[in-house]
Amino acid sequence: QVQLVESGGALVQPGGSLRLTCAASGGIFSINTMGWYRQATGKQRVFVARITQDGSADYIDFVKGRFTISRDNAKNTVYLQMNSLKPEDTAVYYCRMYTTYGNVYWGQGTQVTVSS
Repeated sequence: QVQLVESGGALVQPGGSLRLTCAASGGIFSINTMGWYRQATGKQRVFVARITQDGSADYIDFVKGRFTISRDNAKNTVYLQMNSLKPEDTAVYYCRMYTTYGNVYWGQGTQVTVSS
């Protein structure tokens, strides 16, 4: 059974940095796109960033220049480096993986709280 496990969420002060990690296990193959979404309390889950198999990345405007997504295909792992964090970045962050076979997998989420 495929599982995505996120880690790296924490409480951090404004202006701080965090690195989120999402590792897939359980026989997932041919991952096309890896991405991160987030959901703040009382709000809908929204797209944050994604990266394709060839390394092409794109971001939602409010994280451009602050967040960087990367992946390690050999490890079926995606990362999200978050710098210059703001209180409005507080949310549960979810990773999502999409395979070339059309399968979509989600992680369970990791909490990021930005507060002084």
